[in-house]
Amino acid sequence: MIKIDKNLKFSKNNRPIIVAEISANHAGSKSLFLKLIRKASASGADLVKIQSYEPKDITLDSKNKNFKIKSGIWKNKFLWELYKKTQTPFSWHDEAFALAKRLKINLFSSPFSLRAVDLLEKYKVKIYKIASLENDDFMLIEKIAKTKKPIILSTGASDIKKLKKTLKLINKYHNKVIILHCVTEYPTNNQNANILRVKALQKIFKHNLIGISDHTNDIDTSLASISLGVVVIEKHFKLDKVKSMDSKFSINSEKMKKLREKSEIYFNSLGSDKIQTK
Repeated sequence: MIKIDKNLKFSKNNRPIIVAEISANHAGSKSLFLKLIRKASASGADLVKIQSYEPKDITLDSKNKNFKIKSGIWKNKFLWELYKKTQTPFSWHDEAFALAKRLKINLFSSPFSLRAVDLLEKYKVKIYKIASLENDDFMLIEKIAKTKKPIILSTGASDIKKLKKTLKLINKYHNKVIILHCVTEYPTNNQNANILRVKALQKIFKHNLIGISDHTNDIDTSLASISLGVVVIEKHFKLDKVKSMDSKFSINSEKMKKLREKSEIYFNSLGSDKIQTK
C-alpha cells in the first residue's frame, strides 16, 4: 500500500485510483487549463495530473531533421513547435494549485527538468510521475527520489533493463513506486493495448504496485485491466469540442464519470477467490 493522504491510497485491496491527465488538452489556453482541473474533479477523478515543462526544458529550437517527428499524429512537426503548443507554462502553476486546494483535490505533475522539480516542491506536491521518455534522465530521477515522495513510473518507451536501472536509483531513497503499463501509440488501438503485460510486470517487479496508463480513446481497456489487479488507471482528459494535440486519445467528462462508477462495480465484483467445499 502507498498512502497519499488519509483519504487516498494505492492498494490491491481498494478500487483503482483514477488519474485525469490534462497534458496538452488545454490547447494553449490558461482558462481552459483551469476549467479542465475543475471538470476533472467534478467528474470523479481522484487525482489530476499536469505536465510541468516549457520547450527549453525538453529540446532545442532547431530545424535540423533530427528534431523533426517522423511518424504518428504529430508527423512533420519540429519538436520545438510541438512543445511550444503543448507546454504548461510555469506561470500557470500558481492558479492551478490554488484552484486544486479550493477543490480539495490532489494535483501533481510530471516534471521534465530540475527546475520543474524545484517549482513543484514549492507547491508541496504529494506524488510525482516520471514520464517514460525521462527514464534515463538520472539527474532528474535522483532529484525526485530525494524528495522521498511516492513516484508513478511509466514504462511506455522503456525496456525492462532500463526500468530496473531507474528503479535501482530510486530505491537508494525509497520504494514507494507504482509502475504503469503503457503503450506509446497515440491513440492506442485496442488490439495493441496488451494489458496482459500488467501480469508480466507484476511478476518482474514483485515489490511494486502496478497500474495502467491507457492511451485508447475509450474506457474499455481500462475497465478490462481491473481484473488483472491494477491499482491506478490514468486517462488523458479533455473538454468536449476542444481540439488539441492530445484530444484524439483522451476521454471527456461523461466517460470519466462512467470510468469512476464502473471501476467500483468491476472491482467489487471480483470478490474472493476462495471456493467453498462441503
